[in-house]
Amino acid sequence: MQTEEAIRKRRSVRSFLKKEIPAALIEKIIDLARLAPTAKNIQPWEFVAVTKKETLEKLGELAENGRFIAQSSCCIVVFCQDTKYYLEDGCAATVNILLSAEELGIAACWVAGDKKPYCDEVKRLLKAPQEHRLVSLIPLGYAESKSIIIPSKRPLKEVLHWEKF
Repeated sequence: MQTEEAIRKRRSVRSFLKKEIPAALIEKIIDLARLAPTAKNIQPWEFVAVTKKETLEKLGELAENGRFIAQSSCCIVVFCQDTKYYLEDGCAATVNILLSAEELGIAACWVAGDKKPYCDEVKRLLKAPQEHRLVSLIPLGYAESKSIIIPSKRPLKEVLHWEKF
């Protein structure tokens, strides 16, 4: 699959089959995440791959908009050191995770982490250093349904401005 195809096909999936993702694929996704652009090449990210059912269920309980994490096969939790551009860097890594998963035939969904009320609880659960920032939680799995709804997007002519707004 090419980059453009992955970008055009990627959708947020919240319903997964009960099918394990091979560890090698999870490692590949995280390997590609760590190659994301980063301010001053600081690379502030740390990734926690959660596959234990009880931990996935707890993450689903904590994240009010991510209850479906409990049904995923894996959740990659993105933390960053508290640097000036931690959020930008962590979001770039998150996008790499989403696109890499799509390319490998694995469904995913971005669940917000930064500034959410459950940040500290997620850090405690996963034993992350207190000074790190929770950027995102990305549940992964094989899509329960092959028919994914494609949401409409604003046309290019509405969002592109040449030279000035």
